[in-house]
Parts: sequence; structure tokens; C-alpha cells
Amino acid sequence: MKRLTSKEDGPSDPGWTRRRWMQGSAGAAAFGWVGRAMAQAVSAAAEEAQAPPMPALGRQLQVPSVRLLNNTVYEPAQSAGQFLLVYWWSSTCPFCALQSPSMEKLWQQQRSKGLQMLALSIDRKPELASAYLIQKGYTFPTAWASPEWRRGFPKPKGLPITLLCGRDGRLLLAEKGQLFPEDVGAMAQLMV
Repeated sequence: MKRLTSKEDGPSDPGWTRRRWMQGSAGAAAFGWVGRAMAQAVSAAAEEAQAPPMPALGRQLQVPSVRLLNNTVYEPAQSAGQFLLVYWWSSTCPFCALQSPSMEKLWQQQRSKGLQMLALSIDRKPELASAYLIQKGYTFPTAWASPEWRRGFPKPKGLPITLLCGRDGRLLLAEKGQLFPEDVGAMAQLMV
């Protein structure tokens, strides 16, 4: 093994300047990426810190109208007298990724029985949510919950968030965090 001396690995070595420049560039690039990621994380963390708590069971839920990703509009009147399942999720949330297949299955089984569903993506861009839905083959009605829209209907603290309203519009179920397939399946028993 060749031993490096300060003369071979110092400013007089022609490769030294290039190595130092490359190390500095890589560090600057990494810092820039980390800095942007941290800025986004701080912003998301700040929003999450200000999120309201879960709504209380029995509370009337007033969901405003919102444009769905399929370019139709969810109107609150369409849920009148029906069960409404509201599901907050994100394509980058690992717990949502585990829960969403069960939500799709519930949607497929219960929509013919009058279940209304509104999935609300909190992805940074609607295109990210649309691409994810297509990739996974999910058909549940989904809207991109923009930061502006969330001011009128804020996401409770946590993710995923699952809310089930009865035919009278009152909350029957309010869950924060991942639900297991058997938990999602049990929601059908509440819809009688």
C-alpha cells in the first residue's frame, strides 16, 4: 500500500485541487438538497403542529364542495341521507399505502349500497396523487386537498385519517393512523 505524504496529497498535488472542488461541490449539492427537504419538512411539520384534533364522535361534519381529480365536483348534497367515508391520505405515507387497498375494497363492496366516499390527498401536487391512483388502480373518488381548500376544512392531526359519517351526517367513527384490513372491513357493519 502506498503511503501518501503531505507533498503528494496537498496543494502541490495536481489532483488535490480537483478532489477538494469535487468534495465541496458534492457537499454543497447535498446541503442544498437537504436544505430544501428540511424547509419542506419544517413547513409540513408546522402545518401538522397547527392541525386541529380529531373531531368528536356525534359531531355534524360539514365537508365543503371540492373538485375531484377526475374533474367532477363533490357536492355535500350528494351525501345527504347516505353514509360518507372521508379518507385523508398521501402517496408518500407508508401507513396510507398499507390502508388504501382495504379502502378500495370497502368502496367497491359498499358503493352500490349507498356509500359515498371522499378521499382527500395532501400530496404537494395533484399530479402526484393522480399518478399514484392510476399506478395502484384505485377508483375511490379523490380530491386534491390544496392548502387553500384545507383552510375551510382542515385535516386533523395525523395521517391517515378516516372519518365515517352516518346517514344523518354525524360522525360514527374517527380514526387517526393506519387501520388494518379487519378494521376497515368492520366499518361495513356500522353502515346498516
